[in-house]
Amino acid sequence: MHPIIVYLAVGTLVSAIAATQWVLFWWLTALLLVLLITAIVDASQSKQTIRRNFPLIGRVRWYIEAMRPFIRQYLIESDIDGAPINRMFRSVVYQRAKGDRDSVPFGTKVDVYRDGYEWISHSLSANNINALNTDMRVTIGGPDCQQPYAASIFNISAMSFGSLSANAIEALNAGAAKGGFYHNTGEGGISPYHLKHGADLVWQIGTGYFGCRDEDGFFNPLMFEDKAHHSAVKMIEIKLSQGAKPGHGGILPAEKNSAEIAAIRHVPAHTQVDSPPTHSAFSTPIELLHFIQQLRQLSGGKPIGFKLCIGRESEFVSICKAMIDTGIVPDFITVDGGEGGTGAAPLEYSNSIGMPLRDALAFVCDVLTGFNLKKDIKIITSGKILSAFHLVKNLALGADLCNSARANMIALGCVQSLICNSNECPTGIATQDPKLARGLVVANKTQRVYNFHKETVNATADIIASAGLSHTSELTRSHIYRRIDQAQIRRYDEIFPHVESGCLLDEARIPGRYQLTMSEAHADSFKPALFLAWVDNRLNEVSH
Repeated sequence: MHPIIVYLAVGTLVSAIAATQWVLFWWLTALLLVLLITAIVDASQSKQTIRRNFPLIGRVRWYIEAMRPFIRQYLIESDIDGAPINRMFRSVVYQRAKGDRDSVPFGTKVDVYRDGYEWISHSLSANNINALNTDMRVTIGGPDCQQPYAASIFNISAMSFGSLSANAIEALNAGAAKGGFYHNTGEGGISPYHLKHGADLVWQIGTGYFGCRDEDGFFNPLMFEDKAHHSAVKMIEIKLSQGAKPGHGGILPAEKNSAEIAAIRHVPAHTQVDSPPTHSAFSTPIELLHFIQQLRQLSGGKPIGFKLCIGRESEFVSICKAMIDTGIVPDFITVDGGEGGTGAAPLEYSNSIGMPLRDALAFVCDVLTGFNLKKDIKIITSGKILSAFHLVKNLALGADLCNSARANMIALGCVQSLICNSNECPTGIATQDPKLARGLVVANKTQRVYNFHKETVNATADIIASAGLSHTSELTRSHIYRRIDQAQIRRYDEIFPHVESGCLLDEARIPGRYQLTMSEAHADSFKPALFLAWVDNRLNEVSH
């Protein structure tokens, strides 16, 4: 090689290294300057003691804390310890949604000797699942219903457009249409995305009457009648309360309340929308029943029911007494457990308000049986239902069918990032940010929702076949066992003993555990009689 070429090549390389060193020098200088300014700011501010005492270094705490949920979820937690939904159940939903293998190797990871462990009794005369009709359905519609509806045993629970993105609603709706199960609209009203793919809808009417309200926020019968006659609307559900925040009302943050959502709900755009904690269309149990009758007439005789989380037991008994007094009976009741999910709720409401699902379900079933009403009313449950065994437990306790919200969100691709209330959902599900929502491909997620429903219902059929049954309606409390402690195992019918049909209609037959509740309940008020008597006494004392 010519010496001049070598000289030029070496010179060019040396110059490049020198130039790179100078660039690196200036970048390091700029970085050190930024860090110095940050340290000065930290030392000067007065809001946070750690940053003031330990400038720059103190910030590490916040960065680590921000990463803590992801570190726990992906690196530390076991398959059965995560919350609110552990990895074991998230994984089975993902697997079934994707059509992947959902079997597990090497045996259970669950401690079968821990207190609270539950199982179903199998039978030596088990049925062949191939001989069963796995498309198990339940007909909803009482004596006054003119358009009964045959529902799947597993459906999509209430999630509003606003809480969820348009793409998420579309995918859920298309999956429900393909699988032949219903999609509950949530209290946000019927959006174009609920109608686009033609799935069966349960239209939920909340305390804000979104989609059927006047300018002052009161119920609008004409607007309701127009929407209720839509062919996609199969049932109407009056939301009295929900498990995640009973007695609180829904919350739609301002950043999620777009012009489109505001038009659907008939509210001002870009403002936080708080649903009232109670309804304005009725204030007593008797008025609730008359409202049910009004909606039944306006809808052309479609099934009408209500959803509630059980609080004070006498309030539900009051509703049942009102049914007896008026002769008006809902077609279904949805029981939501205190463990139910939501996009946004105060911590105290999520953790400490509302009766857990299994206890609430057993109570509702027994009270309806005691008033001889169960034969005309179907019971739907919702609250952390993710697997076929979750369905079986609830159906054995007395439910006729089940709803699930979070399981279907996971089927859509939810990674439990726990920022549903921030409008920054990374999977495009719980957000109104179009840049994030566009990442959710409707066609792909439609198939996942369909797959998850199909495989879970098939797994349910497999379980009941193993128990020697042919339909979920044959399940009873005698089929489920629970370990109470290390020395006791009991069946559900021992933990939740049945009541005699009609026993609450005869004062002499009222079981002891219901006597106080029955004495507190009356059809004219949700408030207990003892409380009203106390108020009357106080008013008399003040007047004198």
